[in-house]
Amino acid sequence: MSPVLTGRRKQAAPADPQTPAAQETETEPAAGSVAGWSTGAQANSAALMRWLVWGLIALGPLLGALAYLSVPATSAAPAPKTAPSAPAAAGGQGASGFATLFVAAYLSAGRGDEPKLAAYYPPAASMQLDGVSGQHQGEQLTVVRLRQTDNAVWAVTVAARVTGAQPTATPSTQPGASPSPAAAGDAVRYFQVPVATAPGAGGATAYTALALPAEVAAPERAKTPELLYGAMRPALPTDPRTQAVTSFLTAYLTKGGAELDRYLAPGTRLTAPSPAPYSGVAVDQLAVEGETGGEPVVSVPGDGTALRLLVTLRATGQDGVRLPLTYALTLKARAGRWEIASLDGAPALTSPTPAPAASGAPGPVPAPTA
Repeated sequence: MSPVLTGRRKQAAPADPQTPAAQETETEPAAGSVAGWSTGAQANSAALMRWLVWGLIALGPLLGALAYLSVPATSAAPAPKTAPSAPAAAGGQGASGFATLFVAAYLSAGRGDEPKLAAYYPPAASMQLDGVSGQHQGEQLTVVRLRQTDNAVWAVTVAARVTGAQPTATPSTQPGASPSPAAAGDAVRYFQVPVATAPGAGGATAYTALALPAEVAAPERAKTPELLYGAMRPALPTDPRTQAVTSFLTAYLTKGGAELDRYLAPGTRLTAPSPAPYSGVAVDQLAVEGETGGEPVVSVPGDGTALRLLVTLRATGQDGVRLPLTYALTLKARAGRWEIASLDGAPALTSPTPAPAASGAPGPVPAPTA
């Protein structure tokens, strides 16, 4: 029979027969050991692993939240910095003022004034002007045309009443014709100035002239649009509308606003000129919205009826001089009488006016009379 394995391990026989055989040793597994680990240690390790797993499971949401919060928040990339540019409207307004100052300096310039013009147009420093400084002057300067020719360039037309110019008679070639002045004194003349704009220091706008002023013709006069009022008719004293506007304008122009509220519709607020500029008012004519006939009006319609009208009058100044004035008013009926609902900024038109050009520049302005 084969020997029964008892857990003993025998050493191999020595190769040299003369070497005495080593004494056999016997290793018994310790009680409670499994593959070199004690069962107590194995149980402790298993328990520790279980607690570790459950701890990780329990800490999972917290760790996830911490990981989410630790990620840096993404923000929109900052917009690239660009050089500040002046808005079109502000650039046009500033260019108008710059051109007006330039034309004023230009009209009065003479010998030795080149540096004054160079402040507006740098190449003027190398010019040589003729005439006596201050011999001519520009008065009542005003911008009558503004046109944008490029993104940063404005063509500004300035009207000026030029004083100091002596008219010289030029003989006419036409038989029987009277001599015509070659240069009219105190005449209104027009000068066009090209003005360039650019961003300046501190967010302001800088300006410079691209050339000397060019004398041009007066801007084209606009055609008067059609108004919605009827024809002008005498303001009859028996007309309730005449009575309403006369009372209102008398308080408005001659009393400094005293008792003005009694003539206004509820909710209307107006401030009269102060001190009162006139001593008397006489309403001459009325042009009433939608009125075509000439029948006298002696009654007032129902409450809430609104009516627009144009009033011409003569206001007597403190010096006794009568000055013609025109007012556009809106009346509203209440309790059997007309009240002033508004003092309109301009007469009403029969149809809307077309929109101005996309350039942002105002349309032609009627030329002032010389």
